[in-house]
Amino acid sequence: MELQDARAIVTGGASGIGAACVAQLQAAGARVVALDLTDAPAADGSLRVDVADEDAVVAGFRDAVAQLGGLDVAVLSAGVGGSAPLLDMTTQEWDRVLNVNLRGAFVSLREAARAITEGNGTRGGAIVAVTSISGFLSERLMAHYGVSKAGLAQLVRAAARELGARNIRVNAVAPGTTDTPMFGATERLPGYRDQVTRRAALGRVGTAADVAQAIVALCTLDWVTGQIVAADGGVSLHSPIDPQEALEANQR
Repeated sequence: MELQDARAIVTGGASGIGAACVAQLQAAGARVVALDLTDAPAADGSLRVDVADEDAVVAGFRDAVAQLGGLDVAVLSAGVGGSAPLLDMTTQEWDRVLNVNLRGAFVSLREAARAITEGNGTRGGAIVAVTSISGFLSERLMAHYGVSKAGLAQLVRAAARELGARNIRVNAVAPGTTDTPMFGATERLPGYRDQVTRRAALGRVGTAADVAQAIVALCTLDWVTGQIVAADGGVSLHSPIDPQEALEANQR
C-alpha cells in the first residue's frame, strides 16, 4: 500500500508513539488527523477525543473522516498505564485502564473499519494497533495493563480474520521499554532504566520513532495481516534462566 496521499487517523496522536506515527505518516505523504485528549498541532487535523467515551470516538472518527474525505489507514495508539498490587487494586483502577486500552481500542477499530469499508469498498485499507510485550509477559504490579494488551492482541487477530474479506489488514506492534511520557513514570524506580537497557539485545531503551517505524511499515505491507510484531529492541528475548548470566556473574 502506498502512503502518498493516504488518509490516516491516529488515536493518541498528540504525544509519544502516536505523535511519532503522525510525523512518519506525513513524511510518507499521508494526511493525518490526530484524536487525543490534547491538541496535536503537528497533525493536519486535531480533534479532542477521549477513547474511553464511545460517543466521543464515534463522533471523532466521523468528523476526522469528513475532514480527510475518507479513510485508508488507522493507527490505534491511545493508551494509559498504571501500577498497583492485585490485592490493593480497585475495580475503578482496573476499569480505567481496560476502558482505554481495550474497550477504547475496540470502538476505535470498529469505527475505522466501518469508515474504510464505506469509503473504499473492496479497495480496503490498514489498521495497526499498539499493544505491548506486557501482553505476553507476566509482570507484577501491572496485571490490568498486561490483560488489556493481551486482549487487544487477540482482538487484532479476530478482526484480521473477519475483515480480510473486506481487504482490511489488521496488525499490531508490541513495544517494549520505550522512551515516552508513560515510561517517564519509571523514573521513581532506582536503576530500572539501566536494568532494561542491559537486558535489551540492542543495548538501549527504544524511542517513539523506533516503534513508529515498525507501525508505518506494517501499514504498507499488503500481504501481512493478523500479526503482532514486537518492536522492543530484543527486551522480550531476555530469559531469567539464561546460563550465560551465571557465567558472566562468576567472571566479575
